[in-house]
Amino acid sequence: MSRLQKLRRRKLLQNIIALYGIQIARYLFPLITTPYLARVLGPKEWGSVALAQAFGLYLALFVEYGFGLSATREVARYRDSVERRAELLAGVLGAKVLLALPSLGLALFVSHWVPTFRDHPEVLWAGVFWALATAFNLMWYFQGLERMGQVATLDIAGKALALIGMLLWVHKPVDGWKALAVMGVSALLSVLIALILAYREVPVRLPNYANVWKMLRLGWTMFLFRSAVSLYTVGNTFILGFFAPPLIVGYYAGAEKISKAFLGLMGPVSQALYPRLSHLIQHSRAEAARLVRTSMGVMGVSGVVIGLAVFILAPLLVRILLGEGYEPAVPVLRVFALLPPLMALSSVLGIQWMLPLGLDRPFNAIILGAGLVNLCLAMFLAPRFAHLGMAWAVVISEAFVTGGMYLFIWKRALDPFTYGRGDEGEI
Repeated sequence: MSRLQKLRRRKLLQNIIALYGIQIARYLFPLITTPYLARVLGPKEWGSVALAQAFGLYLALFVEYGFGLSATREVARYRDSVERRAELLAGVLGAKVLLALPSLGLALFVSHWVPTFRDHPEVLWAGVFWALATAFNLMWYFQGLERMGQVATLDIAGKALALIGMLLWVHKPVDGWKALAVMGVSALLSVLIALILAYREVPVRLPNYANVWKMLRLGWTMFLFRSAVSLYTVGNTFILGFFAPPLIVGYYAGAEKISKAFLGLMGPVSQALYPRLSHLIQHSRAEAARLVRTSMGVMGVSGVVIGLAVFILAPLLVRILLGEGYEPAVPVLRVFALLPPLMALSSVLGIQWMLPLGLDRPFNAIILGAGLVNLCLAMFLAPRFAHLGMAWAVVISEAFVTGGMYLFIWKRALDPFTYGRGDEGEI
């Protein structure tokens, strides 16, 4: 047992390292592309591209359907069954193809409705292509198997390819759509190679109605979670576009991208622990609680340090990463400095503790409530305070999530700080 535990710990460490490899690539990628695009495109055109990206993220969210959590959990549970994994792979891919069809219809509708997209249809459709290619990623499959090395290599190679494409083909404001297009091509290539790797170890199964429907039902609660989260995370640039011109959207999008680059530093630990806790919770909840407490300490301290760094360095970060003309993004970035500690706590309480315990419904209820809070605050604050008001709406919504999650598990006597010490509650 001691040797087995050592092997599991080594595997967990390897997955964390692989995920940090992905995150470093995702960190370095915007560190290079954001300053380049911000300067080459200018605030106005950069705002148009950011608006298309924000809409694309909504489409990707719909097609991805929460499988990054629900299917990962299923793969982790049935990792020893090749046949079951083949069914999961076929069902998830079939479901994504089905969901991609109405996404294209929605994009066609929006292309006639949003003024920016009417003026720049090439930017919209390049964003749609990038979104759909991204949504078909197979990270959920390899993450469930706790084998992130191959995916990390593919992701890093794809980022490098996209970076080269941007430097070669994006040189002036009218080239904004090309940036999205090369990102889409690199994402698509990564998906195709990942499929080849997956089907080398499981038999090819064509999706059928029953299997696809089963996957859609399985991912429903996680889709609600992702959708609710999008109301106060990925979609805020798109929401701001209804109340502010592209120039203001560009200021907000620049600050948001810098903030997300720093927030991403905490992601790999949570991603690596999720399948481990989903498996461990079935055998020893007390041991799972101990692992969550450790994660809480590490991520909590990291969140505070990152938040302080962003707040203090905000003027320097904006000047270096965005360039001249983006000074209004500084106060927005300082508001976003409150997010790292809040999101560190909510990630541990929600994804690492509530979801492995099967508390999907209350988890989704809290997230949905935060999404509604964000929408209400956005409609009130964005018309009055523009990009700064939108930023405060996001921070308040994230505080709602963190407070709501802790209040729920505390009332149910499921506080991970006391769980396994004689104070176990009922699920």
